[in-house]
Amino acid sequence: MNYPKRLIEVDLPIARISKHARREKSIRHGHISTLHIWWARRPLAACRAVICASLWPDPVDLSAWMERGEEISVGDGSVIIRPKRFLDTARERMTAWAKQHLGKVSQESYSRFIAIQKGTETLDDPFALQRVLLDFIADFANWDNSTDKDYLETARALTQSAHEALGGEPDTRPLVVDPFAGGGSIPLEALRVGADAFASDLNPVAVLLNKVVLEYIPKYGQRLADEVRKWGAWIKQEAEKELAEFYPKDPDGATPIAYLWARTIQCEGPGCGAEVPLMRSLWLAKKEKRSVALRIIPNPEQRRVDFEIIKDAKANDVGEGTVRRGSATCPCCGYTTPVASVRVQLKARKGGAHDARLFVVVTTHAHEQGRFYRLPTDADLNAVRAAVTELEKRKAAWTGELSLVPEELTPRGGGSGAGRAFSQRNYGMEQFCDLFTPRQLLSLTTLGRYVREAGQRLVKEHDAGLAEAVQTGLALLIGKQGDLGNSLCRWEQNAECPRQLFGRQAIPIVWDFAEGVVTGDSSGAWNIQIANQSNALASVGSAWDIGTVSAADAANHPLPDNAVKMLFTDPPYYDAVPYADLSDFFHVWLKRGLPGYTNDELTPKANECIVDEVKGKDKAYFERTMGQALAEGQRFVSPEGIGVVVFAHKSTSGWEAQLQAMINAGWIVTGSWPVDTECGSRLRAMNSAALASSVHIIVRPRENPDGSLRTNDIGDWRDVLTELPQRIHSWMPRLAEEGVVGADAIFACLGPALEVFSRYSRVEKSSGEAVTLGEYLEHVWAAVSKEALSMIFKDPDTASLEPDARLTAMWLWTLGSGNSNTKANDSGDSEEEDPDDESDKTAKVSGFILEFDAARKIAQGLGVHLEKATSVVEVTGSTAKLLSVAERVKHLFGKDAEGTVAGKTPRKKKPPAQQSLFAELEAAESSTKAELGEVKGPKPGITVLDRLHQAMILFAAGRGEALKRFLVEEGIGNDARFWKLAQSLTALYPGGSDEKRWVDGVLARKKGLGF
Repeated sequence: MNYPKRLIEVDLPIARISKHARREKSIRHGHISTLHIWWARRPLAACRAVICASLWPDPVDLSAWMERGEEISVGDGSVIIRPKRFLDTARERMTAWAKQHLGKVSQESYSRFIAIQKGTETLDDPFALQRVLLDFIADFANWDNSTDKDYLETARALTQSAHEALGGEPDTRPLVVDPFAGGGSIPLEALRVGADAFASDLNPVAVLLNKVVLEYIPKYGQRLADEVRKWGAWIKQEAEKELAEFYPKDPDGATPIAYLWARTIQCEGPGCGAEVPLMRSLWLAKKEKRSVALRIIPNPEQRRVDFEIIKDAKANDVGEGTVRRGSATCPCCGYTTPVASVRVQLKARKGGAHDARLFVVVTTHAHEQGRFYRLPTDADLNAVRAAVTELEKRKAAWTGELSLVPEELTPRGGGSGAGRAFSQRNYGMEQFCDLFTPRQLLSLTTLGRYVREAGQRLVKEHDAGLAEAVQTGLALLIGKQGDLGNSLCRWEQNAECPRQLFGRQAIPIVWDFAEGVVTGDSSGAWNIQIANQSNALASVGSAWDIGTVSAADAANHPLPDNAVKMLFTDPPYYDAVPYADLSDFFHVWLKRGLPGYTNDELTPKANECIVDEVKGKDKAYFERTMGQALAEGQRFVSPEGIGVVVFAHKSTSGWEAQLQAMINAGWIVTGSWPVDTECGSRLRAMNSAALASSVHIIVRPRENPDGSLRTNDIGDWRDVLTELPQRIHSWMPRLAEEGVVGADAIFACLGPALEVFSRYSRVEKSSGEAVTLGEYLEHVWAAVSKEALSMIFKDPDTASLEPDARLTAMWLWTLGSGNSNTKANDSGDSEEEDPDDESDKTAKVSGFILEFDAARKIAQGLGVHLEKATSVVEVTGSTAKLLSVAERVKHLFGKDAEGTVAGKTPRKKKPPAQQSLFAELEAAESSTKAELGEVKGPKPGITVLDRLHQAMILFAAGRGEALKRFLVEEGIGNDARFWKLAQSLTALYPGGSDEKRWVDGVLARKKGLGF
């Protein structure tokens, strides 16, 4: 490489950074996520650490440069490397840190910094300086340190000295660019650590969010927060005068804080025709020491149902809801109206929000704590009818350029791509106004009018810039108010409050919903929105320079050639998140609250980089567009610059396409680091092969010093294949030290593996034939598999294990669950039932599932063909399953045992939820012994794995004597490989699984049997 390595190209404390990134998910106070929602937002901790490690050079490599001269011209002299400048600054700053700020460092960093303070470790050693800089980065990733003055000043001094040491002018800062800026995490952290930032996005909602974070906050700081709070309170005061009559207080002084509604249909049962409220659950409050529920009272004579509120409700007191999988059961006659008919009825009424059934009012009392529940009164219903009348009157009198309520079309759902997220049109909600009740629309349009009026008043009191910033902040709150004030917000039984629509990346149907009180002081109120935003504006920090924000297409970027020091972006992944369609929800309200925001009816979608069959955008379109964006990034990054691209797609084909696009665009891959930025129980991780980490791929331009692309570097295939296993061998133990295993480790190895390949413009075989990336990646997977096996089976005795044992171990290692025993989310943060998904979500699949192509590559790397491994693997379509031990009984015990496990389906206890990436075993705790009771003593299997599984089955069946005979008399226990395989598999089987319990049971017999 022509330029010194950056820290991120040699090391990164990913375990500590991941810990801070995970913690950040639960932080709300002062976080930019509280300003406005954005989907799949990068954690600030990970962004901050990655930017520092990418901008700061590696002291070890820099010292090698210094040995060749303090000032070194590169190529034509366009870049001057001054290594001493950064080394001196880094030593000075880290030494001062050890003496002045020792109390701020973490426990992990303490010993290193105390050694510096005491003088027992000197930073003259570049390796010591490297380690202490990585410690500083890990500590700086901590949320508590993100606004700490000492951390900020030190980081900025290091960033500036690194910039100058690598050829930057003293009066400039390194420019960091994110062409898919989204919620603004990356450019914000670039500014925070002392770089300059250019954030661009095609989506106007994202552009507006970035303007707030990168321009308004650093420019106006606390003043912006104060003005938003002041004018927000004024809007609340004025709106309350108009809206108070539509949210009346109770005669006894109680204050309503939420209204609970249910969409309705007419029962289609013969001779019935009753009104059926569509309700998933009858629970209102469900806590350990407090429970309230509803009882449905059928009233067939009136063709309706009535309700009774049950306090201190027990499970036996509460019946089932009326709707399941979209089909509705009538409490009066018992007839179930099918989901297709439910859709037809609701579609005719535009979703049924405007004529839904109000069934409960939630109140608070001034002198009593807690929530109280009552049935609706005539006063409640009269207020609703009055709101309908008032809205219609205002619509008739409206003369604005845009419609009073948002009549823009909602996203079209369907297909197998991003359109899956949108089912609302199946129920008639074709316009955005259909997502709201009339009272909600009345409240939102009233707030929007006062936001516009506030903007007019602000211009008279303040300069245009501050007025624009404050009005933008207020306009963003209209969308946030809408997110928590629509007919798709369900009632949260545990917290006893409405829950926002965008709890996940979709607009799903919700049968019974909660309406908050806009003029109140509880969840769903304007007051809460103002308090949250003003607090965030005040506490997020503002001590950074102003960045640059632009609306731009990443595939056709406005920046000039070679103008950027760092590209850092988290691009879209195929059909993972339909950003444009989702943000339309906020776009239609922003237009009505912020004049001049945009003239577009909806967010731009023609050039959106996504897979969406509804829009006619397939996988090839996405990959072509992403390739253009990566090529643009390579064009505007300077020859000595660096790039980081975040990728977390679950398919091997997706990875190959992304990596091929990088290489085609002229990038050299120099590293990859997995950072665990997600909660393991997140919705997209459940029952899927999603990675636990986001892999940060480090790239460099494959350019000459003058910026021209190097095209004549020809690599020898034999040399590449010789170097590949050496790189994997040095990289994987480093990942293991950081706790990175399984699929995360495999994909994290792609970085160093591709450095070997992508440094050349072309790799050729001895025949002159070019080697494709796909062919090379087959060898990468083989090298990773072999290295992983050497880590799993550390003892030379296991080298002779048969292919089925090697494949089983590697398969389980790839799933990476180990003994973590992570449970699926049980916090109530679950996906709303989608009746358009006809699959049985409760069905359990036994075995351990991998994407077929990943399984094929793993097997091939071990010299195994999946098609011939039918005794341990079952291939179905695009997936491959490693058979559970229970499913192997017929193979292990012969035809007579066919019905002992796999063939029986006795009544079982509900199995515990398991971590994603593997399915749950069918065998249940209570029935195992009964199922296996007739199993005879087996003839020893051919392979060591077969024999171990036979022993596990005998243990599971409670056949202790048979197990003893099998191990002792048959001599199976005399084979050291048997016990070493058992020891290896106990570390690989998922914690809490039957396999784990059974193999541990066999191991527990070892000593007692004399082995």
